[in-house]
Amino acid sequence: MVFGQDTERKRQERAMREAGRLPPGQSLTLKWPVLHQGTVPRFDPSAWDFRVTGLVERPLRLTWDEFSQLPMTAVTADMHCVTRWSRFDVRWEGVAFSEVMKLISPEPAAKFVMVLAEQGYTSNVPLADLLRPTTLFALKHNGEPLPAEHGYPVRLVVPHLYAWKSVKWVRGLEFMAQDAPGFWEQNGYNRYGDPFKEERYSA
Repeated sequence: MVFGQDTERKRQERAMREAGRLPPGQSLTLKWPVLHQGTVPRFDPSAWDFRVTGLVERPLRLTWDEFSQLPMTAVTADMHCVTRWSRFDVRWEGVAFSEVMKLISPEPAAKFVMVLAEQGYTSNVPLADLLRPTTLFALKHNGEPLPAEHGYPVRLVVPHLYAWKSVKWVRGLEFMAQDAPGFWEQNGYNRYGDPFKEERYSA
């Protein structure tokens, strides 16, 4: 069985490389490795909220009931981890970033966003990247609620960047005029993280 699975993995990996979907230095995995900073937080729907602050004309606070009732959409996309594994055709369901944008008015100077998560975790992303139609706040993965270790109840998904930008356990956004490093970026990771340019770590 293991031999058969390995053969299938190699076949798929070769196909994805030929299709130009496997970034350099990456290998396909049929599993979903668990990697994160800190511990898995406990979700309390009565205390959970989502906040948008910074350079916005209308700061936002949503309770869990309010956030979970926003319009939902689905995105199928590939996922590439800086630790060199890739997964393909992952189906995410959740709230499109564009839906949140409808509720706020970013100031013209806002060009970057600091993504805020549980336990003080942060990651920086240019606003232009978050505005792509594939960016969403995922509540489900392949038809099932997100597992706790993969970001339940809400995980930001930015599929064209390395997966550390797809922040688990998201709690808010801070709009900024200038870029600033988040947690991993302060610890040697590249500020942008393009998998196809192998922007893994700072020069």
